[in-house]
Amino acid sequence: MDELQKSSKIAISGMKAQSERLRVISENLANADSLARTPDGTPYKRKVISFKSELDRANGYTGVKVDKVRPDASEFQRRYDPKHPAADRDGYVLAPNVNPLIEMMDMREAQRSYEANLNVINSSKQLLSRTVEMLRP
Repeated sequence: MDELQKSSKIAISGMKAQSERLRVISENLANADSLARTPDGTPYKRKVISFKSELDRANGYTGVKVDKVRPDASEFQRRYDPKHPAADRDGYVLAPNVNPLIEMMDMREAQRSYEANLNVINSSKQLLSRTVEMLRP
């Protein structure tokens, strides 16, 4: 496997990982306002994603892949809403541990990483195309 193919394979693995990260972030944002339905219930719990490097021994490159998608260990938020059916005796309702601002920053970072990997693939294609053009008689 030549270097251009290796760089493309590495970039593709990065794009797949960031695509999964964007899916998890989107799910978090979609559930940012999901409250519990009963006083003893729990609201949506934010999910976080972790990655690990993956060695392709046959082709001699290391890519990235999703390791785990797990619940965030941070505590739920509390909102004062005594009329809500899930309110405790003090009038507080547990709310998801999702901060939309943080999710949007994470989304932007994942998007930029995805775009950077896409640029690597496009640059590899251009280099290959120019090389073929140079070799033509």
